[in-house]
Amino acid sequence: MGIFTPHKRHANKFNYTPRYYDPAKEERERRRQELRGDRLDDNGEYTPGKYIQAKREARLARAAEDNKSNSTKMRMWALGAGVMLLFLFIYILVPRIAAIVDMATNDKPSSAVTQQERDVEEFDPYAPIIIVPNDYQEGDEIVIVEE
Repeated sequence: MGIFTPHKRHANKFNYTPRYYDPAKEERERRRQELRGDRLDDNGEYTPGKYIQAKREARLARAAEDNKSNSTKMRMWALGAGVMLLFLFIYILVPRIAAIVDMATNDKPSSAVTQQERDVEEFDPYAPIIIVPNDYQEGDEIVIVEE
């Protein structure tokens, strides 16, 4: 446990000053390089974050190029699919739609009704029943007359 003290003690700190570093000289050299048109960055001298920025810029440029090529590929696939759907529509659906319109405009059904189908009457359960009297007796011969 510590005792209350009016001033706080700090952890040990280093008091390091670089022996061969002169900030004024560095600033003079930087200004001279700028005036001559030479940049320290272009000469290959390291500045903090230089390599990280270069990698990021290269990655962004590569991603932009990939997105450009991918978007053109996707556009071509979509265009091809659209053309195929258009041909499918023309080849399959248009004749069927034309047949439906033709059936709607004609009064007669498209399939011709044969004579035999017209002769056969359908059974009508509500039609009156014709009763034929039984006028023959047992033992009489039935004679079928052909016409």
